[in-house]
Amino acid sequence: VQSFLLDDIHPHDLGTILDHQGVAIRTGHHCAMPVMEYFGIPGTARASLGLYNNEDDIDRLVAALATAKKLFA
Repeated sequence: VQSFLLDDIHPHDLGTILDHQGVAIRTGHHCAMPVMEYFGIPGTARASLGLYNNEDDIDRLVAALATAKKLFA
């Protein structure tokens, strides 16, 4: 499980963009709202990998993140 922020893209916007590309991530506070408030961030995006994921899934995630960056450039 990796929580992250991508540039100035709000995590909920990022989740929507990735969803439209067929990539599922979680967004929000992830039961850690005090930590988010402490760091002054609105939440994070979170990608999880499991035994069922493969290299193609990771490539799709990376490509979807690149697309999101271009949309907000």
